[in-house]
Amino acid sequence: MRASFLFSEVTTGLRRNLTMTIAMILTTAISLALFGAGLLVVQMAGKTQQIFLDRVEVQVFLTDDISSLDPECEQDLCSTLRSDIENTEDVVSVQYLSRDDAVADATDRVFADQPELAELVSADSFPASFKIKMSDPDRFALIQDEFGTRPGVDSVLNQQDLVERLFGVLGGIRNAAFAIATIQAVAAVLLIANMVQIAAFTRRTEVGIMRLVGATRWYTQLPFLLEAVVAAVVGAALAIAGLFTAKSVFVDGMLSEVYEANIVARITDSDILLVAPFLVLVGVGMAALTSYVTLRLYVRE
Repeated sequence: MRASFLFSEVTTGLRRNLTMTIAMILTTAISLALFGAGLLVVQMAGKTQQIFLDRVEVQVFLTDDISSLDPECEQDLCSTLRSDIENTEDVVSVQYLSRDDAVADATDRVFADQPELAELVSADSFPASFKIKMSDPDRFALIQDEFGTRPGVDSVLNQQDLVERLFGVLGGIRNAAFAIATIQAVAAVLLIANMVQIAAFTRRTEVGIMRLVGATRWYTQLPFLLEAVVAAVVGAALAIAGLFTAKSVFVDGMLSEVYEANIVARITDSDILLVAPFLVLVGVGMAALTSYVTLRLYVRE
């Protein structure tokens, strides 16, 4: 098949159904952009989870009698508890915080920008505790199982639960992006099918003549399939450009403070470049498959 013939037919078809072509390009672009956003959220969530897991600690809060009567953790009950925790498998470090240490820690971390609230915090507001760092975040439950009911222990705070809740929110955002992308993909598929049918209908006479003189079905239908593929490639390019634009114009500005505080992982240009080939493949595959099925089902020339 001559390349000039293909180029001419594809160009003519795209121009002839210009409004539908534009609609298909835009719908495909929105669908792929949302799909790409979902993939970027997945990447960001994975990197952010590692950031938090590297910081996560287990905190064992002690009872009031230890907090009040043994501020240096020198008596048998507290010292034995500390020694047993230090000798537990996967425990990297154990830090003892008295009530005064807990107040100072909270003042520095939580109320650093709210001095008026920091003045209201007293030593009685916090119990003494052990901060425990572990080498394997998945082993945090071991501390709860081993020490949750020990004498002198009031409660155990596993910060991994808080991390999992945070990533539950990120997962919800990802699922919403994928759901909207799916709806947009259905709309794009319907537009592709309609465009192929209309293109084949408007050129039914010339296609019929070509078939009469011996042209194969594949020869006559390939231009229609390529029209959809070209529109999908343009839509994918717009989607990728949209992701770069949204990142630089909106996301970087809105998340600049949390980026600097290393609360969430930064979305980089490399991340977008990593998902870009998937967007092109999904767009081209969706267009090619839809066109092929439509031609086989509805075009009988």
